[in-house]
Amino acid sequence: MSDDVISELSNAGTLRAGINMANPLLVTGRTPAGDPDGVAPDMARAIAEKLGVAIELVPFASPGEVADALAGDGWDIAFIGAEPSRAKTIAFSPAYVEIEATYLVRESSPFRHVSDVDREGVRIAVSERSAYDLFLERSLAHARLVRGKGLAGAVARFVDEELEALAGLRPALNVNVTELPGMRILDGGFTTVQQAIGCKPQNTATAAFVKTFVNNARKSGLVASLIERHGVKGKLQVAADA
Repeated sequence: MSDDVISELSNAGTLRAGINMANPLLVTGRTPAGDPDGVAPDMARAIAEKLGVAIELVPFASPGEVADALAGDGWDIAFIGAEPSRAKTIAFSPAYVEIEATYLVRESSPFRHVSDVDREGVRIAVSERSAYDLFLERSLAHARLVRGKGLAGAVARFVDEELEALAGLRPALNVNVTELPGMRILDGGFTTVQQAIGCKPQNTATAAFVKTFVNNARKSGLVASLIERHGVKGKLQVAADA
């Protein structure tokens, strides 16, 4: 199977992995050489090692940019949240980690649970084109999304425009709530983002290889060991078997 995967690479002998730099849980820093480091980059390195090819980590500022780069042949595999709208053009592996998404609100807010938020007149700040933005876009019936560039942009709009709620991944909101006075996080989650590995739909050998790799990485403890190595234990969860 490895030879079939290698034949599908755009650059012979090199696996190009698209990395979403906007997720600080999956990309926790950079190596001494300046390359992205963290759970997602290490998963990419492990795949390249398994194939016996070189690795090129291709950084992108946002998950939307990762998805857009497929049209320009910007990567062979990519590490972003699996989401139905993205799955129209990207073939996804099973998830390797999952992260709960929820809301941050002001202490004075009447909302107590995530199910309280979808009401007329409610404005929700959200990181543009994140997996949870795409989920909310198709799921909300009454509340309105107000998008910012990345989580920092969403936080700025939430604060500056006095919006009613801020959507985000729970581990990131746990940091925000310590930095923003008078805030709290609601009970429950509105979705669980499934972080997966995408590839080009026509690259069937790559899709099969990555699916097997992810399943083995979860079962063997590789994903759990990377979570611990990069200091995100308790923030990322190894995804359950599909």
